[in-house]
Amino acid sequence: MFTIKHLLLIVIVLFTQCISAAQPSVLLAKVYDETKHYDVSKYLVSEKYDGVRAIWTGTEFVTRKGNIINAPSWFTAPLPNVWLDGELWTKREHFSALSGIVRTKKPNNHDWQTITYKVFDMPNENLPFSTRYKNYNELITSLNSLHISAVVQYSFTNNEQLTEYFNSITKQGGEGVMLHLASAKHSNGRSNALLKLKPYLDAEAVVIAHLPGKGKYEGMLGALRVKTAQGQIFSIGTGLSDEERSTPPEIGSTVTYRFHGLTKNGLPRFASFLRVRDSL
Repeated sequence: MFTIKHLLLIVIVLFTQCISAAQPSVLLAKVYDETKHYDVSKYLVSEKYDGVRAIWTGTEFVTRKGNIINAPSWFTAPLPNVWLDGELWTKREHFSALSGIVRTKKPNNHDWQTITYKVFDMPNENLPFSTRYKNYNELITSLNSLHISAVVQYSFTNNEQLTEYFNSITKQGGEGVMLHLASAKHSNGRSNALLKLKPYLDAEAVVIAHLPGKGKYEGMLGALRVKTAQGQIFSIGTGLSDEERSTPPEIGSTVTYRFHGLTKNGLPRFASFLRVRDSL
């Protein structure tokens, strides 16, 4: 007999399928492990842009979770009906302001004029990244649009050349570099085909409490008390701006923090607030 329970089950299944269908296939990076001996000559290397990940579906921008990014029509007009992956970006060390612009439901034309779409892939499950790079580079060049640019990929033959490039990027305020295996075909999820190399490690934790400030931070946030997915609890008191101390990340929100290795107790060493995780 067909019951309400069966009807609810069907609704749940359909809802789950709709959510899954809305989420695009996105390649995610693993952290570059300096203890491993990567053959640098097999990778194409580019700057890691600290922007908002944006997938162009051919008709609209969506986040890696499948949520729509409300970009102005003039911004998307030059983009063709093909699948592109990239970052909406303004400049180095400017993520917070950029995130505010992109999150706005009604896009502000003036603010969007400061944004560039940095394309770093033209996904195709049948083509290696070296070919995809050639394809997206030729495509973006043909568009001849000032606010749409192709991320340049470099080839290095040894670790010394990679280190020199990495140092030049980070000294200018860049977040780090990305290494993409030239022979790798596009796949969904986190993969060794894509590596991120940064001058520090970063991770995420959930805010569980606000600790009051002292001295010049009297009446403001002193530190965030956070908990990791592994159950580790610690405080983050540096890296926060005065604005963030006045209006701190909400309890229950997920934040990204940077750190430099672990203490003997397994806690992040020199943990510093980076940003509230993009919830788009």
